[in-house]
Amino acid sequence: MNAELSPKSAAPSALRWHGTALFNLGFRPFFLLAALLAALGVPLWTAEYFGLLPAGGFVTGVVWHAHEMVFGFAVAVITGFLLTAARNWTGLPTPTHGPLAALAALWLAGRVLMVSGPGWLAAVVDVAFLPAVALALWLPLQRSRNRNRFFVALLLVLGTANFGFHLAQIGVIPISPLVPVRFALYLVVIIVTIMAGRVIPSFTQNAIPAARIRRSRMVDLAAIWATALALGSVLADGPAVIVAALCLAAAGLQAGRLWMWDPWCTRHRPILWILHLSYAWVPAGLLLMGLAVLTEAVPAMLADHALSVGAVGGMIIGMITRTARGHTARPLQASRPEVAAYALVHLAAGMRVLVPLAWPAGYGWAIAASSALWSAAFVLYLLVYVPILSRPRLDGKPG
Repeated sequence: MNAELSPKSAAPSALRWHGTALFNLGFRPFFLLAALLAALGVPLWTAEYFGLLPAGGFVTGVVWHAHEMVFGFAVAVITGFLLTAARNWTGLPTPTHGPLAALAALWLAGRVLMVSGPGWLAAVVDVAFLPAVALALWLPLQRSRNRNRFFVALLLVLGTANFGFHLAQIGVIPISPLVPVRFALYLVVIIVTIMAGRVIPSFTQNAIPAARIRRSRMVDLAAIWATALALGSVLADGPAVIVAALCLAAAGLQAGRLWMWDPWCTRHRPILWILHLSYAWVPAGLLLMGLAVLTEAVPAMLADHALSVGAVGGMIIGMITRTARGHTARPLQASRPEVAAYALVHLAAGMRVLVPLAWPAGYGWAIAASSALWSAAFVLYLLVYVPILSRPRLDGKPG
C-alpha cells in the first residue's frame, strides 16, 4: 500500500491531518462506520419491531432495516475494501484525508436522512454515494488499465438498484421497495463468491502450507454461474421445479468448492476458519432457498438471512478484522475479543435462521436473541478497532 509515497514522507502526513490517521486510507473510516451501523441499526429495528420504539422517518420497519443492511452496512464495507485494494492493485492514490472524509460524510448523511427525511433529499444523497465511489475507483483503475475495472460496473449496478429502491418507495414504479434490495443482496452474495475464490484458498495455503487445497477453474466458474442463475431465477419468480433444481445444484457446487479448500485444516486458526465457516452459509442458504420454493415449511426469508447474516455478515467480520490488521502492520492473528465477535455473528445467524426453522413458535424470541448477538459482535469490533484505525500504522508506512 506504499506505491506512491515513501514511509518517511507519509508518516508525518498521517499525523498532520487533524491529528488522526482515520482518513489515511479507505478501510479506516468505512469499516468503523459499517460496524457502528451494524451495532446500532439492528437493535433499533428490533425495538421498533416489538413496539418498544415508535416508527420514525419516512422509511420504517423491515424496509428500512433491509435497505440499511445492504446499502448502508454492506456497501460501506465494499467501499472501504475497494478503495484500499485499488491502491494496492494500481500503485496509484485513492481518496485520502479531505476527499475520503467527504465520502464518509456523504455516506453518513444518507444514513441520517433515511431516518429523518425529507424523502426527496434522502433519495438524492443516498443515491449519490455509489456513483461517487465508482468515480473514485475508476480513475486509478482506468489510468493503470487494471483488470479489476469490472468492480466499477458492479458498483454502478448496485447504485441503480438503490435508485430503483427509492423510486419504488415513493411509488414511481409499481413494485415493492424490497425487490431492489433483494436484488442487491444477491449481487453482494455473488461478489462474495467471486472474491472468496480468490482469497480463501490463497490465505489458507499461505498460512498452512500443509493444507490440501485443490483448485479448479471449471468448478469455480460452474459454482459462480450456477449461483447467479439460481438467485436470478428466484428474483424472476420462475417455475418452482426449475428454481428448486437450480438452487440445489448451486448449493451442491458451492459445497464441493468449499470442501476443496480443506476447511478442517483451519480449525486452530480463527482468522481463517471465520472465512471458511462464513462461506458454508452460501450453500446452506441456497439449499434453504431450494426447499423454500417447494414447501411452505421453509420460509424464503430464512434463506435470505442465511445468505445475509451468515454468509455476508460472517465474511464481513472476518475480512474487516484481517484487512485492518494487515494494513496497520499487525500480526494476522485474531485476539480473543475478535474470536468472540466471530462466534457471536455465527450464533446470530444460527439463531435467526435455524431456530425459527426448528421452532416456528419461537420466532420473536429468535429475532431478539439474534439481534443482541449481532450487535454485541460489532460492539466488540469497535472496542478493538477504534483505537487501531484512528492511529498510524505500526511500521510508519502510509495507509
